[in-house]
Amino acid sequence: MDNITIRKANSSDAAGKGYVHYRSWIETYTGLFPDEVIEKVTLEKSVQIATEHPENTYIAIIDEKVVGFSCYLEARDDDLKNNGEIMAIYVLKAYQGKGIGKKLMKVCYQELSQYKGIIVWVLKSNVNAIRFYESEGFVMDGKIKMLYGKDVVRMALKN
Repeated sequence: MDNITIRKANSSDAAGKGYVHYRSWIETYTGLFPDEVIEKVTLEKSVQIATEHPENTYIAIIDEKVVGFSCYLEARDDDLKNNGEIMAIYVLKAYQGKGIGKKLMKVCYQELSQYKGIIVWVLKSNVNAIRFYESEGFVMDGKIKMLYGKDVVRMALKN
């Protein structure tokens, strides 16, 4: 797909990013998280989050439509100093498998290049996401936490 634009998000992208966040959560996590968790995710809340936090975000645009995004920051884990974290990467299901995720990861790598390492947290039962991160060179580092009663594993980019 040559018509993909990847650029930093700004406040005017909130509706598009919020929609991708909302829709991707439904598409990805239905069946992986309890229904009551999925039901609490709303388009309005997702747009509000996107409006309040446009920083450290890149969006993927095709035909003037936001189809994916990634967010990055300094790693939040107490046991990691001087590491970056890819906090979120979502691509609408209809646009997956087209290299958009890899392009979104690449801009995060550039933004986090000053850190000695990069990590991601991923739902252990989200096999597709784990495969994607493994294809990017990430490996599980043994750290696990719970989210809505489910295991979430930390993966670190091998240097």
